[in-house]
Amino acid sequence: MSNIYMDNAATTKVREEVSDSMISVLKNNYGNPSSSHSYGRSAKSIIELSRNEIAKTLNVKNSEIIFTSGGTEGDNLIIRNSIKYLDVKHIITSKIEHHAVTHTVDDLQENKKIKVSYVKLSSDGTIDYDDLENLLSNSNNKTLVSLMHINNEIGNILDISRVADLTKKYSAYFHSDTVQSIGHYEMDLKKYNIDFVVASAHKFHGPKGVGFVYINNKTKLGPFFTGGMQEKGVRAGTECVHNIFGMSEALKHSTNNLKKEKTYITKLKKYFITKLIKLNHNITFNGKSNDFDNSTYTLVNISIPIKKNNAELLMFKLDLKGIACSKGSACQSGSDLGSHVLREIQNNNKNQFISLRFSFSIYNTEKEIDVVVKEIKKLIIKNQDPN
Repeated sequence: MSNIYMDNAATTKVREEVSDSMISVLKNNYGNPSSSHSYGRSAKSIIELSRNEIAKTLNVKNSEIIFTSGGTEGDNLIIRNSIKYLDVKHIITSKIEHHAVTHTVDDLQENKKIKVSYVKLSSDGTIDYDDLENLLSNSNNKTLVSLMHINNEIGNILDISRVADLTKKYSAYFHSDTVQSIGHYEMDLKKYNIDFVVASAHKFHGPKGVGFVYINNKTKLGPFFTGGMQEKGVRAGTECVHNIFGMSEALKHSTNNLKKEKTYITKLKKYFITKLIKLNHNITFNGKSNDFDNSTYTLVNISIPIKKNNAELLMFKLDLKGIACSKGSACQSGSDLGSHVLREIQNNNKNQFISLRFSFSIYNTEKEIDVVVKEIKKLIIKNQDPN
């Protein structure tokens, strides 16, 4: 059996340097960061040094970084607090956002009577920027635009600068889920008129259960939930010192090695796509995941000519071979509905087939890709629809 992990969009392996540094903090810096004695000051120092490291990487102020438990909390914090503290009454988003956004927006629309508008999408999942401007120009209320930088299922890259300019033009707030981009792309947030971004450490070889939000100092938000005054009163609760430090270390390593690692992973993606095309088995690519200019270098989403009713069996067979991939976002695991992203953009003919997401990291190899492509070929031949 192989041991091939190609589900890095769901979570990544923690770098050894990161886990080692976290263990050291766990052993030696166990004070409560809110305590005034030396143990507390030591823990607090680690938090603030980590905040400074992250802020420096993103070219923002330390005071603009707030630590959270991860992407889902971050999206909820920003979207819900924009309603509560910024008098937002209109949200513009898309139907292919992460469920941390779509489900939150659904709840606010139903229970808080917030107006929600969905920007039009092309058949490959590209945002219609003209429609976005039309929605902004016709909005009569304080508006929040919430659009993710990189789609976690199909890899499409949003023109974040263009959206930022549009939101500035119409005096709207701009929130972007950057969970799939921070740690994988250079992110100089001072270049953009962006109010909020969200990140999660486990997407860039850091620990699970920790993330951060960037809140532009020009935009004031109160607490998400009440308790202590940690994180400038925005996010109560004793900080997880070793996780915060691990996230900072993971981002530092990812940033320092970005050019080399991006080149390596891009080469893997190209190799994978080339091998799939050579199979000549009617494999197609979802979204813009085979477009190197307009999709992330970290993932490929494919449709293979096997009917969806064989999906669970196919995933089980790949798993038996030691191959880990996914049908979509890990957050919808166990759902029979499949990917809401692909349902939104695929036509009925294509949507009847199985789609799989393969996502890569520095720990993958071309030899692993050879094994994966070989197994995909076997499954297609064995399960191909005779019609």
